[in-house]
Amino acid sequence: MAPRIGVITFPGSLDDSDAARAVRAGGAEAVRLWHADTDLQSVNAVVLPGGFSYGDYLRCGAIAKFAPMMAQVIDAAREGLPVLGICNGFQILCESGLLPGALIRNNHLHFICRDQRVKVETNATSWTADFSVGQNIVIPVKNGEGGYVADERTLDMLASENRIVASYIGNPNGSMRDIAGITNEARTVVGIMPHPEHAIDSLTGPSADGLAFFTSVVSTLTVGART
Repeated sequence: MAPRIGVITFPGSLDDSDAARAVRAGGAEAVRLWHADTDLQSVNAVVLPGGFSYGDYLRCGAIAKFAPMMAQVIDAAREGLPVLGICNGFQILCESGLLPGALIRNNHLHFICRDQRVKVETNATSWTADFSVGQNIVIPVKNGEGGYVADERTLDMLASENRIVASYIGNPNGSMRDIAGITNEARTVVGIMPHPEHAIDSLTGPSADGLAFFTSVVSTLTVGART
């Protein structure tokens, strides 16, 4: 039986359908979840998609963290549920305390939308297991508040614990230490600013490089189900 991966829709989400398509392409069943509900529907993993949840009021992701569905996700993530936050989803994960640091306005103060080269720094997570360490991939980036920031102690900790998931090749937004994505201590929660769901095949994206994020979690869940 294929794993069930939930995709949450918040008011202002605009990449939820793309994320659900990527989940299906990766070999899982996509389960649509609504921000105001409280039932995770027995999913095996969750994707927080990109967009502008709650209009990005206050700060990006600052209101979404209070959504009833996020209360369930936060508790489940702390118990080991794999969670992938893409762009606005990454912002929500940081605001929710599931990942350290924050995402702020791009250093050039402009929205950016382009195909972006990224280096995979670790495959020791639920969402990057099918990559090779050091692999260069091309996936779109589209954000206005994509600059990752944290204090030096946190940045050093992420580096020393191999928790930087991906780094930009040609930093598009001023992220500290070129960070494009990070993971939690358990390697089950991943936040990434570029959009792998927009690069799952060469027909609709610049590459199929993003598909491995979704096949990775399917492989991880399948192996886990056997043990």
